[in-house]
Amino acid sequence: MTEFLMLAFIFLVAGVAAVPIASRLGLGSVLGYLIAGILISPLLSLLHVDVISIQHFAEFGVVMMLFLVGLELEPRLLWSMRHKLMGLGGGQVGLTALAVIGVGMAFGLVWTVALAVGLVFALSSTAIALQTLQEKGLMKSDGGQSSFSVLLFQDIAVIPMLALVPLLALPELLDAVSHGGGEDHGTDFSLVAGLAGWQTALVTLGAIAAVIAAGSYLTGPLFRFIAAANLRELFVAAALMIVVGIALLMTLVGLSPALGTFLAGVVLANSEYRHELESDIDPFKGLLLGLFFMTVGAGINFGLLGENLALIIGLTLGLIVLKALVLYGLAVVFKLRGSDRWLLALGLAQAGEFGFVLLSFTVANGVIPTGLADQLLLVVALSMLLTPALFILYDRVIVPRYIETNDREADEMPQDNKIVIAGHGRVGGLVSRILHGAGFEATVIDFSSVQIEMLKKFGARAYYGDATRPDLLHAAGIAEAKLFVIAIDGKDQITELVRYVGHHYPNVHIIARAVDRNHVYDLWHAGCRDIIRETYDSSLRMGRSAFEALGANTAQAQAAVDAFSALDRKSMVAVAAHYDPDIPSIENQAMIDGVHAQRGDWEAELAAQMKAALAR
Repeated sequence: MTEFLMLAFIFLVAGVAAVPIASRLGLGSVLGYLIAGILISPLLSLLHVDVISIQHFAEFGVVMMLFLVGLELEPRLLWSMRHKLMGLGGGQVGLTALAVIGVGMAFGLVWTVALAVGLVFALSSTAIALQTLQEKGLMKSDGGQSSFSVLLFQDIAVIPMLALVPLLALPELLDAVSHGGGEDHGTDFSLVAGLAGWQTALVTLGAIAAVIAAGSYLTGPLFRFIAAANLRELFVAAALMIVVGIALLMTLVGLSPALGTFLAGVVLANSEYRHELESDIDPFKGLLLGLFFMTVGAGINFGLLGENLALIIGLTLGLIVLKALVLYGLAVVFKLRGSDRWLLALGLAQAGEFGFVLLSFTVANGVIPTGLADQLLLVVALSMLLTPALFILYDRVIVPRYIETNDREADEMPQDNKIVIAGHGRVGGLVSRILHGAGFEATVIDFSSVQIEMLKKFGARAYYGDATRPDLLHAAGIAEAKLFVIAIDGKDQITELVRYVGHHYPNVHIIARAVDRNHVYDLWHAGCRDIIRETYDSSLRMGRSAFEALGANTAQAQAAVDAFSALDRKSMVAVAAHYDPDIPSIENQAMIDGVHAQRGDWEAELAAQMKAALAR
């Protein structure tokens, strides 16, 4: 128990200390976790900690993440991705493997070894790529969706890879493994062990059908049964039970547990319990992914790295360049535009966490020599370690280049509309429909080609493009516009867009979507005065309904909510005067003093107005 508590404390301290610093420096949470793992690796070595075992446990965070990603995808949306899934994903795995095989054989590797290495390096890190794309609000972009398609195909491709590896065994390595007293796997359970090929296929298909059937017909009654107990912890236990159970079933039939849980997530995407599952699973996913990234950093063998520094660094950089070239070429073929090409190429240029598993599997089956496998493990780890740096390169070099260039690849847009809307998602789409209903035509810009094509089929006037690009805004007629509605995702992107348009087109009225109250202060500081918090109005409506449920009539409830809204805005404006984006709010003493100075008067005034409203 003491050892467990000590390890838990070490990892928690490392994560809590390193990640906020890395985030403040703009490095992202993933690189923060990796650095934390590197920093604690000497201490773990001193304590004789088996980092690999912890890593295998932490890999379950990837399984949970794929389940949550599946919950965000409706089956019809997944079907619409089939061409990218097979073409882009299949092309990436095939071409990368072939390129690595060619390079490996050129350096004297036996073709079977070169093929095994090619399969390992063809995979990318689902954990790092998806986590970073979600953090940066890029998942809905064409580059983000294409990246997801490739990663999903890679998870599917793992199945035939595992089946192929034993066929590549070298007799001399097999003899060494058999006489080396390898690990006893006799305790492993499998539902397909000893079955013929057709029997294995039937069992596998049966397991997939069971997951789909359970997701469609059993989860609803299960959660209704649990709801009767009215205990929050039971929902959490049930959510974990579903994920663990599906992962176990997939493992028993030889499939990827991540693939199985993703499939279950897709099946449950339309369930009324979708949001409950998301909220229950997300904290565990975050902790396990953080632990996984730290184990990757801690697992780097610096002794072996020092002995073969030039070779391993060269192999790592060579792998990143090779995969980036393959991915960029495929991005061109599949008509990705602008910075989306680079997002795909740089975001997936690393090797993946499953490479650790596949390399161990190749050694156990006498395919790759142990010495070479140890070096390749370092290449996998270092490529993952460099991935956040590639995203920083994308953010700070690639994106500004496409913002500043006049070589745009967006749709031709009319310049006669006086209204421009950036983003046609769940916010911008409704605004566009409201204005259209009143006879106002708007130029709507969205950076998802899938979304644009869907809108055009329904007769909507929408155009492909990145609304953060100045040249594209000019093409959309921002100089002549009266109103600019910003409804895109991403706090930083919204703030920068407000700042740019407010500075260059001061006569344009800007309505900006704010994610939260602190984002309101950022937008206020940037010059925007018409700010709409994305959940604020729905919260006010819920408050009005709460008053009505407590006995107030509609007029009284509305008056009370209006009083709160007016005073809340007044308070927000007063606090915004002390806001400084360069100083965290908790360290801004002037802002803290301003809040304390008005709190007493604000609460007293609110209480009086509420009493008067409810007494009408």
